[in-house]
Amino acid sequence: MSDSTSEHLDWLESEAIHVMRETVAQFDNPVLMFSGGKDSLTMIHLARKAFYPAKVPFPILHVDTGHNFPETIEFRDTLMEKHGLDLIVGSVEETIESGRAKEEQGPDASRNKLQIVTLLDTIEEYGFDAALGGARRDEEKARAKERFFSHRDRFGNWDPKNQRPELWNLYNGRSRQGEHFRAFPLSNWTELDVWQYIRQEGVEIPSLYLAHERTMFERDGVLLPKSPYNDLREDEHYVEKTVRFRTIGDMTCTGAVESTATTLDEVIAEVATTQQAERGARADDQRAEAAMEERKREGYF
Repeated sequence: MSDSTSEHLDWLESEAIHVMRETVAQFDNPVLMFSGGKDSLTMIHLARKAFYPAKVPFPILHVDTGHNFPETIEFRDTLMEKHGLDLIVGSVEETIESGRAKEEQGPDASRNKLQIVTLLDTIEEYGFDAALGGARRDEEKARAKERFFSHRDRFGNWDPKNQRPELWNLYNGRSRQGEHFRAFPLSNWTELDVWQYIRQEGVEIPSLYLAHERTMFERDGVLLPKSPYNDLREDEHYVEKTVRFRTIGDMTCTGAVESTATTLDEVIAEVATTQQAERGARADDQRAEAAMEERKREGYF
């Protein structure tokens, strides 16, 4: 890694740690949102560095759809135990059983959007006033509108036109009763930055991110994994593919890319030259042109 790359990553790390410390300083009860993906793993690594040698001063929140990759859950539990982190699990399954959310039906059914209700219910239950997330502005056009401190009203809704100015690294976390903020320390990072930082810092990642053979099927141009939660249409069939995942989420909507990248160096080389958007393999983002923004306005991550 060149000196210029290292200096760039050190600057991004310093900025992210500053935002994390500001979050802890300005809010009474923050939490870190966790998906098991590379961004949330980077966030946990940064949190451990930001407050070392003390313990990470906030719990970790994973909204479990019940349709996660088994590798994700196994990796999550091992990580929490290894670093002594406090894990809170919000269950979409329990949200559905309680009648707070309704299961989608049909071959394209997904629990991805149902996470909104579980997330907001969990935030309210524990009284969290700030939720740290690993979203980056380069991921998707709706996320490009986010500030470091992103205000949510008392219903958990996001209004991109009603956000606080952020001048000279000054962040305004003032809120009314029942409102909360999302904080995004990785806002200025790119997918390539994240992978280079993971390599530099030796951050452990799930095997899903590296190329492996898996049973897949193609739907609307997206390679989806075989799972108990996806029903094939009449014109679809399973095929064996060597793939890796660029994002990690619900098995029903998280697509893969064909790849031979089995090492971090190969992943970085692939990301540096790809023409496909990072979330181009997410079926949930293909439902509508503004699908992500619509979910975010309702309280999504």
